[in-house]
Amino acid sequence: MAELRLGPLLRYVDGSSATFWVEASRPCTAEVRCADGTSGSARTFQVAGHHYALVPVSGLTPGTATAYEVLLDGEGVWPLPESEFPPPVVRSLAGDDTPVRVTFGSCRWAAPPADEKDPAGPDALDILAGRVAADPEGERPDVLLLLGDQVYADEVSDATRAWMAARRDPAEPPGDQVADYEEYTRLYYESWLDPEIRWLLSTVPSCMIFDDHDVIDDWNTSEAWVKDMRATPWWRERILSGLMSYWVHQHLGNLSPGELSRDLLYAAVCETPDGTDVLRGFAAQADADPASVRWSYRRDFGRTRVLMVDSRAARVLAEQDRAMLDAGESAWLREQALDAPDTRDHLLIGTSLPWLLPPLIHQAEAWDAALCRGERGPRWARFGEKLRRAADLEHWAAFPESFEELADLVADAGSGEHAPATVCVLSGDVHHAYVAEPVWADSARQPASRVLQLTCSPVHNSVPAQIRLGFRFGWSRLARRLGDALARHGRCAPGSVDWSRTGGPWFGNQLMTLTLRGRSASLRLEQAVAGRGGKAGGGARLRTVRESVLAPQ
Repeated sequence: MAELRLGPLLRYVDGSSATFWVEASRPCTAEVRCADGTSGSARTFQVAGHHYALVPVSGLTPGTATAYEVLLDGEGVWPLPESEFPPPVVRSLAGDDTPVRVTFGSCRWAAPPADEKDPAGPDALDILAGRVAADPEGERPDVLLLLGDQVYADEVSDATRAWMAARRDPAEPPGDQVADYEEYTRLYYESWLDPEIRWLLSTVPSCMIFDDHDVIDDWNTSEAWVKDMRATPWWRERILSGLMSYWVHQHLGNLSPGELSRDLLYAAVCETPDGTDVLRGFAAQADADPASVRWSYRRDFGRTRVLMVDSRAARVLAEQDRAMLDAGESAWLREQALDAPDTRDHLLIGTSLPWLLPPLIHQAEAWDAALCRGERGPRWARFGEKLRRAADLEHWAAFPESFEELADLVADAGSGEHAPATVCVLSGDVHHAYVAEPVWADSARQPASRVLQLTCSPVHNSVPAQIRLGFRFGWSRLARRLGDALARHGRCAPGSVDWSRTGGPWFGNQLMTLTLRGRSASLRLEQAVAGRGGKAGGGARLRTVRESVLAPQ
């Protein structure tokens, strides 16, 4: 009999349809039956000895919540017998006037077992799951935006390290980092079989995009970095396995049923008894020619448009032509942001890396980029490359032309007769949270929309003291003056926007939630607070740190 190994994850949801992702123990037919009579089924496909299915369900009534169950070859496998959680439900989107709650964050280490000490403190996503489960009819997110580092291939837990050591020699590279597809599956089991997380992802839709740790720290930092990694014997298996596992576990669920029906790779993987070679060939092509693949995607939640942008794999790394997004990706983002402006009240651009950073860090990255392209000569260029890797100087600011292109796009999207009420850039990565607002140097380019950089991380990770001090200092006036000095040394052109911090910095495990209704928008930041005796369990809760109105009704 087929067993449920992982999932279900409720992924795509609109007003009438939804998709559910599962992993089974053997080939079978996966079926979802909803209490309202709707249902859907799909045969599993195979990758590297694992069996997955993405089950579409159509015919849902807009604005309703219906319980569902998952069956494998006709046998019920979800909800789990004697589960202490409420029945999972799928909530279809309602009309344009209904509030949309978007909860987002990034950077989540898997939580340890409940009886072990958690060195990172309470897990914000775990606590959110407990709160939703305690009041299933109460407020809950309409979607979770997970903005990168859903798994850490280069920082594994003690339990995973021991598991890997039992199957290969940890003295051989890559040591205690993930080596292949099978080891990637272990990361997803560890993260998504957490009982609270498993239940939450079964009943709240999710959108995902990768960041560096999903593959390796500082993935695609520079052309020289890629050259060095490709000369490393274990790298090819790592990058192919990383892209394959991301496609299976995260990317597929980002797509709508219509997009899935037109996806030639998905069809090819499903049609062959073992899709491993087909998917491996795709991953090799994606690594060799990143412009041949699009990981970015669009989702619409009523009159809220979400554009999830690949700011890792889509980079152009030739030193004299560096770009965060290749030409096709950049054109896609512009097209989607400006499409049908009368149909959107809010535009959310999800990019794992912040667009607007603390000023000193921004200027340091722009300065380093100038050094690396030779503005101060070869010796400074060599120094710049070493510094770029050592200090993680590879955000939007490290791609100055792309930074300005995004500024132009935001200005264009936020202007005109049908300008949205807000244009928000949602990011994570930097292990703290803050709100920043830009001002354009040319007042004629200042958007009518309210524009904000909303950064929130980590969901569950450590924040060393030096990082806290560095980021706090990065926003100071002295830091801004130091940054200006670096910009002068690097002969950096002045930017088209300046910005100021209007909230934060906040440190800790945390989540941000946007509530969008009509043209109104509000923001809430919540931090995980330990329970009795400082433990992650035993009464851990989410404490509201900041609540503000971004756009009035």
